[in-house]
Amino acid sequence: MERLDDDGQWIVLMGFIISVGIFFLAIIINQSVMVGQTTSEGVLEFPKSEIQDIRAEILYLAENGGDTTENMTVLQNLAMNREDTVLWYNITENRYSDSYYTYTEAVIHYNNGVTSYDETYLLPKKE
Repeated sequence: MERLDDDGQWIVLMGFIISVGIFFLAIIINQSVMVGQTTSEGVLEFPKSEIQDIRAEILYLAENGGDTTENMTVLQNLAMNREDTVLWYNITENRYSDSYYTYTEAVIHYNNGVTSYDETYLLPKKE
């Protein structure tokens, strides 16, 4: 009687397992590329320089006492005309104090329809 040779079944099974493993690795690599692209697009779309420019102007107003409704209107109109951005800020002088400093609080709200950004900044002033 001839003996059955079942070594070929192990070769087919190992080939199947290796092919499934390669398939899952390809899916993971594909997903990592997609995540990297989405993250980089999000970083590029974030209006970092616009927010920094607005923050610099508002902090300049806070330091020099230029918190008026005229300045707010000018900044809001500028932001709306240049970037279709809703801008709001509030400056409260002497909001907090300790034994060395008094702090002027500047609250900034920025929204361009895609990015909504809120920031509270405390500006120290020596007494």
